[in-house]
Amino acid sequence: MVDEKKYWVGFDLGGTKMYSCLFDASMKIVVSKRKKTKGELGAAEGLERIESSIRKMLEEVQIDAALVAGIGIGCPGPVEWNTGIVRLAVNLGWKDVPVGKYLQDKFHCPVAVLNDVDAGVYGEYCFGAAKGSRSTIGIFPGTGIGGGCVYEGKILRGKVLTCMEVGHIKITSSSNTSPTAMEGTLESVASRLAIAADLAKLAFRGEAPNILKVAGTDLAEIRSKVIADAVEKGDKQVAAVIRKAATQIGYAVANLVHLIGPDCIVLGGGLVEAMPDLFLQEVSKTAKKCVLPCYADEFDVRCAKLGDDAGAMGAAGWIAQQASAAT
Repeated sequence: MVDEKKYWVGFDLGGTKMYSCLFDASMKIVVSKRKKTKGELGAAEGLERIESSIRKMLEEVQIDAALVAGIGIGCPGPVEWNTGIVRLAVNLGWKDVPVGKYLQDKFHCPVAVLNDVDAGVYGEYCFGAAKGSRSTIGIFPGTGIGGGCVYEGKILRGKVLTCMEVGHIKITSSSNTSPTAMEGTLESVASRLAIAADLAKLAFRGEAPNILKVAGTDLAEIRSKVIADAVEKGDKQVAAVIRKAATQIGYAVANLVHLIGPDCIVLGGGLVEAMPDLFLQEVSKTAKKCVLPCYADEFDVRCAKLGDDAGAMGAAGWIAQQASAAT
């Protein structure tokens, strides 16, 4: 067994995968792992899988669980950050799940439960694209659109719940619906699901031949890589849909710059990873054009660097920071 007094575990509970990592006392990665999940997990099964994944990771590097100083975990949806309760994780079928208490009881160490995008943005702030920035906002378009903010080193959050639900802010006069009662939200016009719906129509009309060939009009099959390949192969209408969605994200960035004044905006998620140059160009151009002139040179738009590891790394970094601040 390696004789170290402190280790920090980071865990990211994605919709179809679980990511975990282990940091030593100097915040260097000892090991990182990823594991696929199959479909919707019940709360009991999901918690057991999180526990077993962490224990297997520790066993692989021959580190006793008693040497873990803290666990940070990112979960989708709104989280009661003080109690560690996941209020609602739609893609997991979870409601009011006490993740923090469960892990504390199993590992007998402090546990921090974060929204998964908060964890990813904090990971980029500590270790990735936003390292060295004063304040950072992250926008991650995927099936929905997640957002997070690290303001002067602290994750921005409400009194009880996590916040920065960027996808649910009104951005257009569109009648597109979303999970809230508000129409025209960012998620309703710029998420992968919204984009896929537009592309399915194009495919049906014969205006997106490469989409039609690979995925037909099935929204579930119009994935980020399929979209990127269609753009690469010259489907001009597909590229136009993506640029329009990126422009909407640019408007959201301009709004957030006016409100919070971040010096770094990080774009991540599957869509951005598949088409980084397109998103970076359109979002940055739109945001800088739409802010007051004095703000235009006060922020940079960057693509995330850590990929799928960002959430687990950020969760580990956060619990380590919280423990340090408490001493």
